[in-house]
Amino acid sequence: MSEETKLLLEPEEASGTSSSGNSDDYAYEISAKELRAWKNNYGALRGNEELIPVKKQITFSWCEINAYGQEPPDPNQNRVVSLIKKQEVGMKHILKNVSGVAHPGELLVLMGSSGAGKTTLMNCMTFRNLKSLTISGLVCINDQPVSQTQLAAQSAYVQQDDLFIGFLTVKEHLIFQSLVRMDAKLTYKERLQRVEEVMGELSLKKCENVPIGEPGVVKGISGGERKRLALAAELLTNPSLLFCDEPTSGLDSFMSLNVVQMLKAMAQTGRTVICTLHQPSSELFQMFDKIGLMAEGRTAFLGTPAEADKFFTKLQAPCPVNFNPADYYIQILSIIPGREDSCKHAVKSICDAFETSSVGIKIKKATAATKASAAIEDPWSQRMQLLSPYKVSWIAQFRAVSWRCWLAIKKNPRLTRVKFYQVFFVSVLISILFWNQKYDQVGVQNINGALFLFLTNATFLNLMGVILTFCSELPLFLREHKNGMYRTDVYFLAKIAADIPIYTLINMMGTTICYFSIGLNDEFIRYGTCVVTCVLVTLAVMGAGYIISTISSSIQMAQTLVSFIVTPFLIFGGMFLSITSVPPYLQWLADLSWFKYGNQALLINQWSNVDHIICDDSSFCPKNGLIVLASQGISPDQLVPSLIALVVLAILFRILSFFALLYKAYYYE
Repeated sequence: MSEETKLLLEPEEASGTSSSGNSDDYAYEISAKELRAWKNNYGALRGNEELIPVKKQITFSWCEINAYGQEPPDPNQNRVVSLIKKQEVGMKHILKNVSGVAHPGELLVLMGSSGAGKTTLMNCMTFRNLKSLTISGLVCINDQPVSQTQLAAQSAYVQQDDLFIGFLTVKEHLIFQSLVRMDAKLTYKERLQRVEEVMGELSLKKCENVPIGEPGVVKGISGGERKRLALAAELLTNPSLLFCDEPTSGLDSFMSLNVVQMLKAMAQTGRTVICTLHQPSSELFQMFDKIGLMAEGRTAFLGTPAEADKFFTKLQAPCPVNFNPADYYIQILSIIPGREDSCKHAVKSICDAFETSSVGIKIKKATAATKASAAIEDPWSQRMQLLSPYKVSWIAQFRAVSWRCWLAIKKNPRLTRVKFYQVFFVSVLISILFWNQKYDQVGVQNINGALFLFLTNATFLNLMGVILTFCSELPLFLREHKNGMYRTDVYFLAKIAADIPIYTLINMMGTTICYFSIGLNDEFIRYGTCVVTCVLVTLAVMGAGYIISTISSSIQMAQTLVSFIVTPFLIFGGMFLSITSVPPYLQWLADLSWFKYGNQALLINQWSNVDHIICDDSSFCPKNGLIVLASQGISPDQLVPSLIALVVLAILFRILSFFALLYKAYYYE
C-alpha cells in the first residue's frame, strides 16, 4: 500500500483516546457493580431461553447484490435547459456485487459511515423499501434462494422506529401480537403462556402492567424497555433468523449494552442475528461475533473482530491501542469532505484487498455455490406482495384488532373524558343562550339558529377527533399490515366499529341536553327524530374525517384540509344561502353536504306540525310552521329523503376512505 494511502488510513488523533471507545470513560457511566449484576442476569437469561433445533437453524447468505437508484438532479443544472435537452436521469450504483454469509449462533453487525450502503443492504436482505431501486442478485436460506414471502415466514425484523399504541400496557401489546402473529392452531391459553415466557426472557415482567407511553401524552416505559418490547413482539413466533435496524438508536450507553446483550443471547440459542449499528462503543464491539464493514457500496470486510485486526494490520493500518476499533474502522472508511479523491482511492484499495484475502475468497466460494444452485425466477419482482401470509383467520384478525381499538379508546383521555367535557360544555352554553324559546317571530329565528348549531357542533367536534386518532395510528397500521398481521378491511371495519359507540353516545347526550333546554317540539317522536338526525350527521362527518385522514400525509396536513373541505359544504347547508339559489353547476356540492340534509331534517321535524306562531302586526312574521319551512325553500315531504341521504353519505364517505386506505397500504414501502 502506498505511503499516501497509509497516511490516509491513520486516524487524526491515533495517539489519543476516542471518547466513545475509552473503556475508562465508560466505567464512569456504568459502575462495576451494575455491570456485574447485569452480566449475572444475562447469564440467567441464556439459561431460560428456548434453543433453536438444529434442523430449524438458518445459514443466511446474500450473493452478488447490485442496487441501482435514481441519481439526484444536479442543483447547478438549469432546469429549463435540462427539459429542452431532455436529458435522461442517470442511475447511481449503490451496492456493487455485495456478498456475504451469516451462520447460526452468530451476531453479525453491519457498520459503515453515512452513505456506505449498509441500510440499502439491510433493505435488500429483507425485501423492504425497494420501490425506487433496481436490484439484482440472490438472497438465500441454507443455500437455497428465497423470495420475499418465503423469507418473511422464517424471519423477524425489528425496525429502528418503535411504533406502539401508547395507552396499551406491555402485556396487552404482546397479547395482541400473539393473537395475530402466532399459529392459528394455538389456543388462547398457549398464546398467553408464550407471552409470559417472552416477557420473562427479556426482563419485561416488572413493567407488564405499565402503559407503553406516548411522548407528551402519557408517561410510559423507558427507551430500553421499548426496544426490548419491540424485540419481544418478534420473538413470539420463535424465529430462527432475526434482523434489527439500529436497535440502540436513541439509547444511552447502559441501555445500549442491555439491548446488545439481549441480541447476543438470542444468537447463542441458535438464531442467526443480523443488525446494523451506528458507532458502537468498545464494550459493545467486544460482544460482536462478526462484523461487516461497508464503504462506497462495497464490502470492505466481513469476519470476526480478530480477523479484522489481522486484516488491517496486514494493510499496515492496525487499530491503535486504547482506540475503539469500531470508531477506527468507520473513520478510515469514511469519505472526508475536501479529500474525496484520496479517500475513495483508499477505500477502493481496502475493498480490493479484502476480495483477494483468505476470508474474502472463502465467502466468495460459499456464495458461488449458492449461485450455482439458483432455481428461482427473479425474486425482486415479487416485492410488492405482502411480507408474510396471514397467520389467523379473518374473524380472528377482526376480533383482535377490535379488542385493541376498544382498549385504545377506553384508555385514551382525549377521546373519553376530554371529549365528554367538551361536548357537555358546548351543549350547556347553547342551552343557556337559547333557554326556553317562545314560538314567536324572534323565537323562530333563534330556534333555526340553534338547530344549525347542532350541525356545526357535531361537525367540528367529531371531525377533529376522528382525524387526530385515525391519522396518528396510520403509520402503525401501515407497518403492521405490511408485516402481514391483518388485512386492510379488518383494520378499517374494526376501527369504525370501535369509534361508533363512543361518538354516538356523546352526541346523543349533547343533543338531549340542548333539545329540552331550548324547548323544542315536545312530542317524543320529534325528539327521537332529532337525535337520530344528529347521530346520522355525526356518522357522515366521521366518514368525511376518515377520507381526510387517509389522504393526508400528516396530522398538520389533515387539519389544513378540514377548513378547505368543510367550508363549501357549510355554505350550501341552507343557513347562509337558500337551497333554491344554488347555481346548477354547483348543485353537486350541495348534494354532498350533510349540512343541507341535516338542516332540512331538523327544520321539518321541528316545524311541520306547529299550527300557530305568535305574531305582531309585522307582515314578515310566519303564522305557522309550514310557512317557516316554505321561507327556507323546504317541503315537509323531504324528511325521509333527507335521512336516507345522510345514511348514503355516511356509507359513501366510508367506501371512499376505505379505497384511499387500500391504495396507501398497497403502495406503502
